[in-house]
Amino acid sequence: MWRTVCAAVTVALQLLPHTVTAGHQTHQYYTTNDALLPQQDLFSIYEKRPEDCPPCFNCNLDDFVCMQYANCTRSSGKCACPPGFGGEDCSAPLCGSLAEGKDRLPRQGDQCECNEGWEGINCNVCKTDAACAPMMPPKQEDGAVCYREGLVVNENYQICDITNRKILDQLKEQKPQATFSCNAERQTCNFQFWVGQMESFYCALDTCNWKAEATETRNSTTYKCEHIQCSCIPGRFLCGAENSIDIGDFLDQEIRGPATFSTVRSENSKEDGSKFSEPAMNGLISSVFGDESIQLQCHSGECLYRTEVPGYERPIKKINTPLIAGVIAGCALFVVAAILLIFFLGRRSARRYGPIHLGDDEEEENAKLLADHKPAALYFDNVSYNLKGKQILTGITGAVHPGELLAIMGASGAGKTSCLDIMARKKKRGIVSGDFWLNGEKVTDDEFRSVIGFVDQEDTMLPTLTVHETILDSALLRLPKEMSVASKVQKVEDVERQLGIYHIRHQVIGSEEGNGRGISGGEKRRVGIACELVTSPSILFMDEPTSGLDAYNAFNVVECLVTLVKTYNRTVVFTIHQPRSNIVALFDQLILLAQGRTVYSGPFDKCQSYFDGIGYSCPPGFNIADYLVDLTMHASTPYDPNEQVEIAFSANGDDGTTRASSTRAVKSIASISNVSVVNSLGSGGESPHMLRPKAKRKASIRQQQERQLYSRKNTAEPTPHPPGGSVRSEGDSMLGDDERQQWVKLSKQQGQPPPPLNEDPHDLPPAAPGATGTELDVLISAYNESDVAAALRDDIHNAADTAAESNGHPHGTQPNGSGGAPHAGKVKGYRKPRLHTQFLILSRRTWRNIYRNPLLMLTHYAIAIILAVFIGFLFYGISDDLASFQNRLGFFFFILSLFAFSTLTSLTVFAAERLLFVRERAKGYYRPIAYYLSKVVFDIVPLRLIPPIIMGVIVYPMTGLVPAWAEFAKFMLFIVLFNLAAATICLFIGICVRNQGVANLLGVLVMLFSLLFGGFLLNHNTIPKSVAWLQNLSIFHYAFEGLIVNEARYLSLVDDQYGLNIEVPGSAILTSFGFNTLALWRDAIGLAVVCGVFLVLGYGALHVILVEKR
Repeated sequence: MWRTVCAAVTVALQLLPHTVTAGHQTHQYYTTNDALLPQQDLFSIYEKRPEDCPPCFNCNLDDFVCMQYANCTRSSGKCACPPGFGGEDCSAPLCGSLAEGKDRLPRQGDQCECNEGWEGINCNVCKTDAACAPMMPPKQEDGAVCYREGLVVNENYQICDITNRKILDQLKEQKPQATFSCNAERQTCNFQFWVGQMESFYCALDTCNWKAEATETRNSTTYKCEHIQCSCIPGRFLCGAENSIDIGDFLDQEIRGPATFSTVRSENSKEDGSKFSEPAMNGLISSVFGDESIQLQCHSGECLYRTEVPGYERPIKKINTPLIAGVIAGCALFVVAAILLIFFLGRRSARRYGPIHLGDDEEEENAKLLADHKPAALYFDNVSYNLKGKQILTGITGAVHPGELLAIMGASGAGKTSCLDIMARKKKRGIVSGDFWLNGEKVTDDEFRSVIGFVDQEDTMLPTLTVHETILDSALLRLPKEMSVASKVQKVEDVERQLGIYHIRHQVIGSEEGNGRGISGGEKRRVGIACELVTSPSILFMDEPTSGLDAYNAFNVVECLVTLVKTYNRTVVFTIHQPRSNIVALFDQLILLAQGRTVYSGPFDKCQSYFDGIGYSCPPGFNIADYLVDLTMHASTPYDPNEQVEIAFSANGDDGTTRASSTRAVKSIASISNVSVVNSLGSGGESPHMLRPKAKRKASIRQQQERQLYSRKNTAEPTPHPPGGSVRSEGDSMLGDDERQQWVKLSKQQGQPPPPLNEDPHDLPPAAPGATGTELDVLISAYNESDVAAALRDDIHNAADTAAESNGHPHGTQPNGSGGAPHAGKVKGYRKPRLHTQFLILSRRTWRNIYRNPLLMLTHYAIAIILAVFIGFLFYGISDDLASFQNRLGFFFFILSLFAFSTLTSLTVFAAERLLFVRERAKGYYRPIAYYLSKVVFDIVPLRLIPPIIMGVIVYPMTGLVPAWAEFAKFMLFIVLFNLAAATICLFIGICVRNQGVANLLGVLVMLFSLLFGGFLLNHNTIPKSVAWLQNLSIFHYAFEGLIVNEARYLSLVDDQYGLNIEVPGSAILTSFGFNTLALWRDAIGLAVVCGVFLVLGYGALHVILVEKR
C-alpha cells in the first residue's frame, strides 16, 4: 500500500508543468532545462535505506532549500545555481573561471584557485581581456574586453573587501568580503556577505536600475533596487555562529528595501569606495558597528565584446568634401595647364636660326671630318637574285663613277627596285650573288652602308615635325660626334639651300591622315634627299624619286641631283619608271632592265647609237625613254606567226585616221638618227613631214605599234638628208639647235650602220641561262656581244687591277678579284653620337610628336578625371559592414579592368613608326635601344603614369577607403604598377604582331585570361590544382590581391550575428575568399617583375623582329 501511494505521488510530480520551477537563464553557459541536468531514477529516493543514512537532497521537499534564491527544477529536484555557485543547495563556491561554464568544480579547500586572469571568491571577476576570449563567439576572440568600470552591461560581477573598522576589529584575522552582481536583462542583483571565505548571508534584489555620472574630477555609479530579500546561512558569522550574534530573523523580517549600491572614484581619495545601503541594514550597522552602512572597496569585471563597452561608438566614416573638391579642381587645372602648354608649344613660331659663325679652327676641323668621305666609284658584275625559286635578276653588270648620275630604267616588274636594293647592300629575303667593288676594292656590307645614303620611294617622315627639325635630327644622329652642334646646324642649312627648301624649313611636313597637308610632294621628296645629303654620303641611292610627282617637280628633283653630282663630285644611283625627255637628257649612265636581265648598261650618250646600230631605231621625235620601255615590253611578248600586218604610207594625211600609239607619245626629243625614215618607207617625191601612215586593211592599234617599233633598216647605204638640213618631227620643231644641244644628249649615228640583225623571228640565238624564248633574248644577246658591254667589263677589271696595285698586289693576284672575300677597314664611316645623346635626341623628337598631336594624351587625362568622379559617385563613402565588402571588391575590379583595357592603346605605339624605325635602323641612324627607351619613357610617363595618379587621388577620398597615408601610398603603388605591367604586355604584343587586328585580339585575350585568374571570378581554393599555377601569371591577381589586402587586412566589418553587432576581421574574410593576407609585398614585387620581364622581351622583339628585309 505504501509503495502504491509513493508511485502515485511521483507520477503526479512528473505531470506538473515544468515552467513552474524553471529558473531564468542567468548566463549563456548555464541552463535550467531539465534535459541538461543529470537524470536519476525517480523511485530511487523511496527505496528502503539504512536508518542512520540521511535522505538525498530534493529541493521539492520542504526540508531542502536552494540557497542564493536559486530556482528548483521540479523534474529533478536539483537547484539551478547562479554563476559561481554549486553543490546540491548552491552554497559552495565554484572555482576556475566563468569561461569553463558548467564544467567548473566546487571549492575543495579554504579558498579557490582561479584560472589566470580571474579573481574573486568564486572566480567570477575577470582581470584581463585575454581571460574573456573563450567566452566570445567563434572567430571573435580578438574582440574580447574585460570591462572593469563597475557599470553593468549584460551581467556584472564585483568582489569587495569590507572596510568598516568595527567589523575588521571584531573579526581580527578573518577577512570580511562581499560579492555583488547584477543582470541587466532581468534587472536583478544579488549580494553575498563573506567572512574568511565563508558565506554568512545573501540577498536578492529586484526592480533594479543603475546610472553612471562622470565629471572632470569625479566618476560614480549607482545601483538602486526597490525590493530586497536576505537570508542567513545557519551557523555562520552573524547567523548563530559561536560568539556571534544571529541576525537571521532580522534579515528575514526587517530587510525590505529599497537598497542601493554606489561606487565613487575621484581625485580626493577619501571619497573613493563603495557602499551597500538599505534602511534597516543601515540601522543594524549603525547600532552594532557604529558606521552608516556597509563600506567596501570593490573590483568589478565583466566580459564584453568590444562594441558593447559603454561609451564605445563605432567611428563614423567622414568624407572630406573640401579635400575631394580641391583634388578634382587640382586635376582639372593640371589638364588645363597641359592643354595651354601644348597649345603654346604647337603654335609658337619655330626657332629662327640666325647666321652661324664658326671659327677658323672649327671650320677646318669640320672640313677634315667630312673630307674622310672620298668620292666613290661603284662597280658590280654578274649580279643575280633568286626569291623562292623564282629568278628575279640575272647577270646584271654596271658601273658608275664620281660625278655621274646612273639611272636604272625598265617597265614595271623588270627588277629595278630589287637591283637598287642589292647595289645598296640591303638585306634581301632571297639569295643574292655577284661581285661588288667600291673604288675597285671589295668592302664589307657594314662599311659600305656607312658611306652611302638611301632614299626610299615612300616617304616615312614624321608628319608633326618641321622640315628643319627632320633634317636636323638626321644630322645630329649621323654626323660625327666630334662635330659641334653649331657646325651640324650650319651643315643642315647649307643642304637646305642646295636643294631649294630653305624657304620652307619651318613648315610642318604634314600628312593627309594628320592635321592636314603640309609641304608638297616634290618638297617632301627633296626633304628625304636632304636627310641623306646632310651626311655627305659618297654614294646616294634613290628609289624612283620622281614617283607621284608632276613633270615640273620631277624635273626639279632630278636637277637637284645633277647639281649635287656635278658640283660636289658625288655618285647618285636611282631608279626611274618613265621620265620625260628633259629628265632623260640629264642621265650619265643608264641600265635598262627587262624581266630581270640587262638590255643595256653603259653611258647614256652611246645608248641611241647602240640601238640604231642593232636595228632598233627610235621613231622621229619620240621620247627615247618611252621607246626603250615599250621596246622591252613588246620584245618580251611571245611571237605569234599568224599575226601579220601590212602598213602603207600615204602622202595624204587625211586618209590615216588610225595611228600607232607610239607615234602619239611625248615628242619633246627628236630622234636625230632616224631622219631617213622617209626614204626607207615612202616615195622620194613627197615631203618628209607630209608623210602619214595609212592602213591598207583593218589592223589594230597594237599591231600598228608593233610594226612601227620593229621596223628595221634593211639597207647599208647611207641615208641622204633632205634639202634644208635635218628633218624635225612635230615634237621637236619647237626646239632650236641650241636648246637641243642643252637638253638632248644624243649623238648622231656616223658613217655606215652595222649590218642589220636577222629579222626572222624563228632564228633566235641559242638559249642562255635565264633565256625567255622571246625577241628579248635577241636584245640581251646583242648587248652581251656589243662594244659597250666589252668596254664596261674592261672598266671593271681595270678598276680592280688599279686598286690591287695600289695596295701592293701584283697584277692578276689581287685578293679582291672576282670571287675574293671583302676585307674590313677599307672605308670608314662617322663615329656616331653616344647612346645617351641618341636617347636625348630621340626623346625630344618623340615629345614633339606627342605635344603636336595631343589628342591621345589629353583623352587619357580627360577620361581619367571624368571616370574618377563618376566612380567616386557610385562608390561614395563605402561603409564598414559586410555589404560594403562587396563594393570594395567591385571597385577594385572595375578600376583594374579600366586600366587594363585602356592600355590596349600601347599596341599602336610602334605601329605608326614601324616602317620609319626599320628604315632608320637600316641606315644606321641610332641604336635600337636608344629608340626603344625614348618610346617607352614618353609612352609610360604621359600615358601610363599620370592618368592612374589623377584617378587615384580623386577616387580614394571619395570612396572612403582607409584614411591613412601608408595605405594610400600602397594603393597608388599598385594601380601604377598594374598599369605599367599591362602597358608593357601590350607593347610587347604590338611589336611582335604587325597586323593590328590580330594584335588587338591577342591583347584582349591576354587581359581576359589575366582577369579570369585575378581572384574575383574564381576563388583560389576552388581552382583545379593542375591549372592553379596559371594564377602566378595573372597581373590581375597580383594587383587585385594587393589592393584588397591593403584595404581590408586591418579593417573590421560589422555583422549582426548572435544578437550582437560583431566586428568581423577583414583578414578572416580575405582568407575565405582565397587571398593571402601576407602577400602584399610579394604581389608588388610580382607586378614589378612582370614590368621588367616584358620590357626586356619588348626590346628583344624589337631587336630581332623589326629588321629590314626587302
